Amino acid sequence: MKIEFDPAKDAANVQKHGVSLTLAVEFDWDAALIWIDTRRTYGEPRQCALALLDDRLYFVAFVDRGECRRIISLRKTNNREKLLYANTFDAS
Repeated sequence: MKIEFDPAKDAANVQKHGVSLTLAVEFDWDAALIWIDTRRTYGEPRQCALALLDDRLYFVAFVDRGECRRIISLRKTNNREKLLYANTFDAS
């Protein structure tokens, strides 16, 4: 699936989280923990994922649009998200 993002959003993400949205291209999406974000109404189905890259766990928010995955936000995970990921894959 093609990965895309807004360049201005990428610059803002680097400023806020210290991580470029370009990293999403390298994720193993098949091994990611993905769920629908139901916290708000966004106008289109927004999803969240926890994905590994080089032994580091990241949180990513995205929208699938046809054959394209649009990245909204990407950051290093917090402790709660790390625990969720570990508990999910340890239980399998």
